[in-house]
Amino acid sequence: MTRITRRTALAGTAGLAAGLAAAFAIRPAFAAGGQVRIGYQKYGTLVLLKGRGILEKQLEPLGVTVSWAEFAAGPQMLEALNAGAIDIGQAGEAPPIFAQAANPNLVYIANEPPAPKGEAILVPHDSPLQSVKDLKGKTVGLNKGSNVHFLLVKALEKYGLAYTDIKTAFLPPADARAAFERGSIDAWAIWDPFQAAAEYTLKARALTTAEGIVPNYQFYLGARGFAEANPKVIATLLSAIRETDDWIQKDTAAAAAQLAPTTGIPAPILTIALARQSFGVAPLTDKVIADQQSVADTFFGLGLLPKKITVADAVLHPAL
Repeated sequence: MTRITRRTALAGTAGLAAGLAAAFAIRPAFAAGGQVRIGYQKYGTLVLLKGRGILEKQLEPLGVTVSWAEFAAGPQMLEALNAGAIDIGQAGEAPPIFAQAANPNLVYIANEPPAPKGEAILVPHDSPLQSVKDLKGKTVGLNKGSNVHFLLVKALEKYGLAYTDIKTAFLPPADARAAFERGSIDAWAIWDPFQAAAEYTLKARALTTAEGIVPNYQFYLGARGFAEANPKVIATLLSAIRETDDWIQKDTAAAAAQLAPTTGIPAPILTIALARQSFGVAPLTDKVIADQQSVADTFFGLGLLPKKITVADAVLHPAL
């Protein structure tokens, strides 16, 4: 497998950001009235929030409408946020680090609690590999700059391997699953619900989850100008997220049934994934900020981050 260089990756990111900036008019933040543009993925709280329609009703008294844009993964979503194409997004630990390094426009608004069972390094059920230490010289598929990128680095470190001891194949989830099935990669670092789907349908087994290695947070992020100018919109959004989180926990089967058509994954598998997810939106604590700083320092030390960043500089403290 060909390793993608940092120069190539950064060039691609810059090109996408430039294209998004040209495609979408970057508007000034509004103090009252207008529209909030939210990015979401096929799985997670935001897509369920979209499906329920409660945010639109709660923002109506403020004269604010909502538009939604779907993204394949967190890195692409945050590139769009930095380019001015959306106002709000959701991503895991690693994407905000790269986005902050590229543009100080991004701010952290809130986070969900750690969910370390919701990501893993998988191998085929009949693989001879039995431990992370067995990955030396092997090829691991993963989405570059995602939560599992950090998991892979720290898991290798825990088992006495360097990042350079393995080969990487940077692939989005659908391509990585195909490569995993045909044996083009030896292992796959992936998150739910793709993790649960592979375990359920392919009988893949985990060399390790993130338990005892990394937290696996989910973050809600915003464009700095928008978030700072619209505290009522942000407060309403977080209230709607909290309401949706409560609903998911109380009726996981219904949430899984709602997600099934958008993900293409059967509801029973999604129920497994949702049971491994953590809920309870909250402002970032000093511990969460320190954990994120560790992510940033790790990627900078590997030469994957173009410059050092201070995570605390990008933290908004909204009223929750």
